[in-house]
Amino acid sequence: MSIRKKYAVVAALAAMAMLAAACGGSEDTGNGGGSSSSSEAPALTGTVVVSGSSTVQPISSLLAEQFAGLYPDVQISVDGPGTGDGFALFCNGETDINDASRPIKDEEAAACEAAGINYVELKIGLDGITVMTNPANTAVECLTKADLYALVGPESQGFTSWSDADALAAEVGGTGNFPDAPLDITGPGEESGTYDAFIDLVGVKSIAEAQGLPEEEWATLRPDYQSSADDNVIIQGIEGSNSSLGWVGFAFAQGAGSGVKELQDR
Repeated sequence: MSIRKKYAVVAALAAMAMLAAACGGSEDTGNGGGSSSSSEAPALTGTVVVSGSSTVQPISSLLAEQFAGLYPDVQISVDGPGTGDGFALFCNGETDINDASRPIKDEEAAACEAAGINYVELKIGLDGITVMTNPANTAVECLTKADLYALVGPESQGFTSWSDADALAAEVGGTGNFPDAPLDITGPGEESGTYDAFIDLVGVKSIAEAQGLPEEEWATLRPDYQSSADDNVIIQGIEGSNSSLGWVGFAFAQGAGSGVKELQDR
């Protein structure tokens, strides 16, 4: 990748960041303190390609829309295949900005370095992860982190009923006493930064290590659940089963309203 392209990445990131900082602020901008308008903005042309996290995608889409109002000749595309898939595109020089719901991994940073791509990381906010079930699942109101490990951790592969996880929950310090109902799990896949963040928040590594699992399983979940990088697909999975279980970014759970039931941590 050329030096010009490298700097274009930084410039695009900076422009989006400045636009974000201006949202909701005073209309007095610029050296003269007067109000600004699209007619006063300098003419800009070009393209900006944004990809990565589906959790961050709505924020980037909103900023792209507002940016286009100021600079209509700049073409901005935004999609959300997942943090990991986005970094693969970014470090291959196919995108200008990668939305991410986790920090860049060492191997991803190495790929960018090998391709000659310099980048700037900008933290734009903090998001929560919401664990959900269907409102019809009245038998489950709250779960401990150990319960979640027993239901979706690396040792839970093959569990088809909630109650299948009772013994493992007791073994790792969970509450258990789950209903005898189908365990229909829908959640982010390995390409998603939410997948990695969920593993960290649940404490899968420490529990798996204490259980004597091999190191390659410390940062994994059971592979046998319906996974998607699209949060809306996950919401649909929760809504489609009366005994579902899943997790998404907080904003998507809030947007689903009464279609899902948010579980408490006990």
